[in-house]
Order: sequence, then C-alpha cells, then structure tokens
Amino acid sequence: MSAALLLLPDFALILLGAGVRRWMRLGDHFWTGLEKLVYFVLFPALLINAISRTPIDVAAAAPLFASGLAAMAGGALLALPAGRLFGLVPMSFASQFQCAFRFNSYIGLAVASSVHGTAGTAAMGILVGAMVPFANLASVWMLARHGELGFWRELLRNPLIWSTVVGLAMNLSGLALPQPAQHFFGRLAEASIALGLLTVGAALKLRGVPGVRAAGGYLLTVKLAAVPAVAWLAGRQLGLTGIYFDTAVLFGALPTASSAYILAMRMGGDGRSVAWLISASTLAAMATLPAWLMLLG
Repeated sequence: MSAALLLLPDFALILLGAGVRRWMRLGDHFWTGLEKLVYFVLFPALLINAISRTPIDVAAAAPLFASGLAAMAGGALLALPAGRLFGLVPMSFASQFQCAFRFNSYIGLAVASSVHGTAGTAAMGILVGAMVPFANLASVWMLARHGELGFWRELLRNPLIWSTVVGLAMNLSGLALPQPAQHFFGRLAEASIALGLLTVGAALKLRGVPGVRAAGGYLLTVKLAAVPAVAWLAGRQLGLTGIYFDTAVLFGALPTASSAYILAMRMGGDGRSVAWLISASTLAAMATLPAWLMLLG
C-alpha cells in the first residue's frame, strides 16, 4: 500500500491529463505543442540539472547500463515469437514488437524522483540516456523494410541523449553552473515532470483495435513482468545495490514509450495497434509499478 501511495501523485497526473483533454476540449495542436516543449526544453533541463549536480559512481554505472541493456534484450527476444504465435502480418508485428522493450522516460524520471529524489532522477536519467540509442536501433531494425532517411542525424539530435551527455560532462569535469543559471534550470526542471505526465495522460487511446488483444496481452506481459524480472536478475548478477539496483528494476517495469507510435507511423507501420498498446501498458503499469516497488522493499 505504501508503494501505491508513493506513486499515486504521478498516476493521478496521468489520469488528470486524460480528463483535461476530454473535458476542456483542448485540441491536438495544444497537446502537440506542449509535448514538444516538455521533450525539447523542460526534460533536457531536468536531466542537466539532476545529473550535473549529483555525485555519480562511475564504477557502479557500468553494471547499471548492462542491466538495462539486458532487460531490453530480454524483452526483444521474448517478443520475437509473437508474430508467428498470433498470426500477425509482418508490418503489424514489426510495429508492435518495439512495445516489448521501449520505455516511457517521462514516467521513469517521475517515479525515480518520487522514490529516491534528485539522486534517483540522476540515476534514471543516465540510464535512459544510454538506452535510448539501443531502443531506437532495435525498433528501426525491425521496421527497416520501409527505410528511415536521416535516422542517424535524428538519433544524434535526440534531446535525452545530448542533455545526458552535457550533464555527465559537467559532472565529471567538476564544472558548475553559475547560481542564476542553476535557479533557471531548477525552475524548468520543476515544471517538467508534471507537464510531462499530463501529456502522457492526454495521449491515452483505448479504442478497440481488431485482432490486437491476444498479441497485445502477450507483449504487455513481456514488458511489464518479464522485462523487470530480467533487470532484477541481471542487476543481482552484476552486483548492483541501493539506488542503482532500484533504478534498473524500475526502468524495466516502465510502460511503453509514446515515441513507438511516432516511429511506427513514420515508417508506414500499424499505428493504431501501437497506440492501443501504449495506452494499455500505461494503465496496467499503475498496478504493476507499485508491485515491483513493494518487492524492492
């Protein structure tokens, strides 16, 4: 119960976002603009502010990255039989495949902050920044039959990657922001999590998609149960403890990222099925994330 209460404010913000979109009838243009603001301005400020100011144990970070990579690899391997098992057409399978291992960074940073404060935000931030390229590479590989112009340029421009790099460079070099700049980044960081979770809620779409339920149920089980279990086992084998172990498991337990829908649509995939999976995993994670947190003690 205490774990559920700890995460209740974050999940309440997601549900509030869903309600605000429907009750206030704010159009797609508003929510698209807000998501861009969060993604390109507020979340980079949060990552730079947290990572640059929090002591990082570099020796412990390597097994953290390895645990995150093992968790994603486990999800991808377990997802491979889904197309054959459930009779999915190749492009629909390629689109849904990524939902077994991609992760919602907004929820991850919010949960890490709720559980471990600024240190948790920094740990989740460096893990998310390191895993984003692998998640994109695996997803594009499966959708590659439709090609992807400018993929590497897009990868390098990803704000989660470059803000993590900037924060790490400042941390390791001992360079500190001037006091006014620290306050400026701090104010942006304060706004990022609430607005980010509101946009997650606003994007929820649970309208039924024919033929997706069976395969979707399997992929949701992989993402929300098997992937965090792999992260747990890998973290123990690699000697992770404390904040870094908690971060690895919570990272594995995150629901699917909304960027999976964007990628599927851009590459001619099955966007409707992916949108359903993203929404279903987000709502299901309201039960599974507190459960994993209780197991962490």
